[in-house]
Amino acid sequence: MRWTLAIRHLLVRPGRALVLLVGYAIGVAVMIVLLSVGTAMLEQSRDVALVGGGDLTVLPEGIDLEALRTGGMTGLFFGIDRARFVTRQLLGGPRHADVVRTLAPVLEQKWALLHVGDTTWSVRAGGELPDAMRELGSAAAVVEGRWENGPQDRDWRTPSAQAFYDEIDRFHRPTMGDSTWGEWHYVNLVVSDQEWWYITFLVGGDMTTERWGGQLLVTRRRPDGVHERYVENIAREAVTLDTARADLSLGTNSVTQRDGVYQVAGAVGAARFRFTLTPDRHRYFPPVELRAGEFRSGYVVPAVTASASGELCVAGACSALASIPAYHDHNWGSWREVTWEWGTARGANHALLYGGVRQGSAPSARGSAPFFLALFDTLGVQQVYRFREVAGFGQRRIPGELNATAPDSLRLVATRFADTLDLRIRVVDVHATRPPNGGGRVFLQMRGAWTLRGTAAGAAVADSGRGFFEKWVEAP
Repeated sequence: MRWTLAIRHLLVRPGRALVLLVGYAIGVAVMIVLLSVGTAMLEQSRDVALVGGGDLTVLPEGIDLEALRTGGMTGLFFGIDRARFVTRQLLGGPRHADVVRTLAPVLEQKWALLHVGDTTWSVRAGGELPDAMRELGSAAAVVEGRWENGPQDRDWRTPSAQAFYDEIDRFHRPTMGDSTWGEWHYVNLVVSDQEWWYITFLVGGDMTTERWGGQLLVTRRRPDGVHERYVENIAREAVTLDTARADLSLGTNSVTQRDGVYQVAGAVGAARFRFTLTPDRHRYFPPVELRAGEFRSGYVVPAVTASASGELCVAGACSALASIPAYHDHNWGSWREVTWEWGTARGANHALLYGGVRQGSAPSARGSAPFFLALFDTLGVQQVYRFREVAGFGQRRIPGELNATAPDSLRLVATRFADTLDLRIRVVDVHATRPPNGGGRVFLQMRGAWTLRGTAAGAAVADSGRGFFEKWVEAP
């Protein structure tokens, strides 16, 4: 009977029957879609690889978002270089305090093999900062025990001064033999407009054998323009270095760091010095290390700008230092035919640091930008740019036996997306040497007056001041 009524109704009123049929089909289709979405959301909520909480997830540049499952990152093998620096300065810190409430770094769940005796288990392993994830609203569901920050977790986001400088400034022991290995503390001091000092505490040689040692090198630029150079070699038995912090002793000469303040003392030839160096807060550049085959080069700047107080003496005549401008960096690596471009300067409102290394004499690839420039304000790094070269203009004869020439001025143009920075340097003083591992090239240490104009994160910047700059040139 029902089939008879349905067929008769379809024949008598076909339009109405068609509308009812289409409406019913649409309703069924919508229900199927909603059930599918609900099932997917339920499965995703149970996904162990889900990254949850917060308003924004930050990924490394170049990651293909189409390759990500919504909210999940299993199977991707990438990391964020210098993640602590990114957390403390580039995304967090005082610069973004009015926008960013909290940051939580996450090591996403990875497949791993756990060996216990003769048994192997397939497990997932990850890492997070418990307190940070709790602030983000995505704390782990603890079934038993406690899940809270330990001392290392606290130091990750807000380290003490001692922990912070121990983390970024420490010595390294190479595991492979290399006679060109070198590692050093470098400090420069500006005593006046006409006098400055370069001080280097160095260890080098094949540290897997007994063929290595230390060296203390001091260069003083006198007010009359003459450069005095003092060098002392120290046997390895009198060298003590610390791979957990910045401390280094070369005989009776030493660098120590306690609570973020460096104590520097030494005597070589007619020169003697003892001073404290206090870095300016937020003005540092994190450790960076390059590797290519046997080549290794590392660099960190704990004090892009700093102040120094103490005493400098030459031939028994001493002068007191009271919060004079200072700078400190730490270098390590293999230095066979390695050259670099480098500069650091401070102005009224900004400081800058640029550099990069090159092994051998091969030119940079066309269109590449192998060097970096970091612009600092009182809150730390304001922008990081890339550039191709430091161009030199003009010639000035350098007094001395090298018979070398140096540029009268330097210029570089650095970019970062829509930002551009134009830096111009007028060279006012040059000191030239020919290091044994420089492939016969001449090494120039220059003092210069600089100006810059450009943009940083879309904001106009302009400043000027004095700085130190280094460059390698071919020997005549």
